Amino acid sequence: MKRPARVLILTGAGVSAESGVPTFRDVDGLWEGHRVEDVATPSAWVRDSETVWRFYTLRRRALLSVEPNAAHRAIARLQAEGPPSLLVSQNVDDLHQRAGSEAVLSMHGQLRSLRCEASGRCEDRMADEDLDEHRFVWCSCCATASRMRPDIVWFGEMPMGMATIAGWIDALREGDLCLVVGTSGHVHPAAGIAQQARRSGATTALVNLDAPLNVDDFDEVHLGPAGSVLPMLVDGWLQAWSDEGASV
Repeated sequence: MKRPARVLILTGAGVSAESGVPTFRDVDGLWEGHRVEDVATPSAWVRDSETVWRFYTLRRRALLSVEPNAAHRAIARLQAEGPPSLLVSQNVDDLHQRAGSEAVLSMHGQLRSLRCEASGRCEDRMADEDLDEHRFVWCSCCATASRMRPDIVWFGEMPMGMATIAGWIDALREGDLCLVVGTSGHVHPAAGIAQQARRSGATTALVNLDAPLNVDDFDEVHLGPAGSVLPMLVDGWLQAWSDEGASV
């Protein structure tokens, strides 16, 4: 593969699962024992905010016990040493950032932050007092403090940064790269990114434990644990691009 002018990266739950972060949806359709309707919709927050708060606070606290893995670090290296890139993550943890990635668009929100219900402003809130599953957190942005909700995109809400993602896809040209890591191909609109990138002329590459639903959207398919497969793949790309530059 020749050195691309730009790289669009999409990651899903499979990347974080190798760090011990549980995937949100189980095989029985439940999310950690809860129905989607009970914990991941705006109406659930209105109907039973205490249950929703406990659910997300436990997940927020779990961030303190996990670390980035080799796949996160390989992506950070690709961004640091490779062409200009954007990392679009479906994950709500902060492992990409902790691994060193900077150009990260978290399209489904972030567990680290909370969002003011009144102003919509977000604050990074991970102090001990912010992680009490039995007590709501109040903002610091309003004259009279307002309650904060999880800074997560729930079902029925628009994913974040869609205009930015669309702009990157539109800018992809022949020879550019769209790398997808650790996704099932179930969740839209993310599941359509590879197909759209391919139509723009980009080479599409997949790293995943198993073949996803949209496997036919990829020019290259590398199956196996991302933490094992991706570092070798990135090493090879960076070396090839370096050799290409040296020969010019």
